Amino acid sequence: MSTPILNGLGQALRWLRDRQGKKQYQVADTAGITKGMLSAYETGRQRPSLETLEKILNTLGCDLNDLHNAIQIINGRPEKMKRRGEGAELEGEPAPRPEISASRSEVQRILGRRDPLPFEEERAFTEMLDGFHRLLRYFHDRMARAIRPDDEPQGNEGQ
Repeated sequence: MSTPILNGLGQALRWLRDRQGKKQYQVADTAGITKGMLSAYETGRQRPSLETLEKILNTLGCDLNDLHNAIQIINGRPEKMKRRGEGAELEGEPAPRPEISASRSEVQRILGRRDPLPFEEERAFTEMLDGFHRLLRYFHDRMARAIRPDDEPQGNEGQ
């Protein structure tokens, strides 16, 4: 029996890994697992323990919010994605989170900056990137539907 909350977990892990341009062996070695195990997780043949999942996410510089959003993208529900810090804001500032430094470093690297961005700018860039990822997923789905001729409407079989 499939657990709905974990549908697409393996594909989401692969999506997060691919997005960073990392190979399976690189992630597996850093996370302390074998490449074969990571492959089994990504293909859905196995489910990682919470401890192993945490190691994989840490290796990818991701958190549970990133994983949640990747699962929503994989399952075709980008409208259910959550913004970073959603529900954890206090007087306009996010709650302190240790994993935010990894995302800040990535944004800083992309922008070629050495200093952290002010909160409002970082939030704006995060929202823009979330929207961009939704747009990519939309185009990906549209192209996949256009390529697959077997997506006929139900009820037309045998006519």
